Amino acid sequence: MALETEVATYEQLKADLLRNHLGKFAVIKGSEFLGTFDTAGNAYEAGVKKYGREPFLVRRVSEREEMYENQALSLGLIHADL
Repeated sequence: MALETEVATYEQLKADLLRNHLGKFAVIKGSEFLGTFDTAGNAYEAGVKKYGREPFLVRRVSEREEMYENQALSLGLIHADL
């Protein structure tokens, strides 16, 4: 499964994220937690600045599981030249 390590890291951090960052967007690469951001756009921008075109997880911190994948970024249609 793609982003398996990132999802596992999110699950390890989930209780704290729910307590302190509910509604924000978490950015995770491997086992590294970059931080939380107010919008998905800000989260993606920070992820691209830090990790470039490498895959990373952006997930809204919520009780209900949601995952959004930016297909254009994943397919290389958006270039990470920030």
